[in-house]
Amino acid sequence: MTELADLFAREFPVWHMVVRGTVVYWFLLLVFRFVLRRDVGSMGVADLLFVVLVADAASNAMQGEYKSINDGLVLLSTLIAWNFGLDWLSFRFAWVAKLLEPHAEVLVRHGRVNRKAMKREMITMEELEGKLREGGVESLAEVRIARLESDGQLSVFTVDGRRRGDDVQNSKPPGR
Repeated sequence: MTELADLFAREFPVWHMVVRGTVVYWFLLLVFRFVLRRDVGSMGVADLLFVVLVADAASNAMQGEYKSINDGLVLLSTLIAWNFGLDWLSFRFAWVAKLLEPHAEVLVRHGRVNRKAMKREMITMEELEGKLREGGVESLAEVRIARLESDGQLSVFTVDGRRRGDDVQNSKPPGR
């Protein structure tokens, strides 16, 4: 019976786990928001490996040496609360959503490439052209507007009014 009680015994104070969870949550939020801005839309093998390694590192940073289920539940509850709270705030306040989600970046307008946006997003001309071809667009002259959305998807509208975003969604430029 004591083994079962030990499984649910708390080793750290609740505030300790909340602080650990909060610090790691905000650190990871900033990393994913500002360093890996567009990588959520799709994941390659390297992206998946990175997420697994981050999860393991974050786990070690947050857990310390605890072995109690209750300590783990407090930590998970903290992360869930932050995630839910930020989603709620983003829904209620536009400035929070703007802070947490990058805006759509126009890469091509009326067949002309926005080189500043391409440089900012670190997308090469070859990568852009490849994504356009995947969507059935043969040349830049066909593009009325192409946007890199906040989730990493490329939305393309052609001069003849066709929307090509469905053809290229869930894919990101290869270098990203």
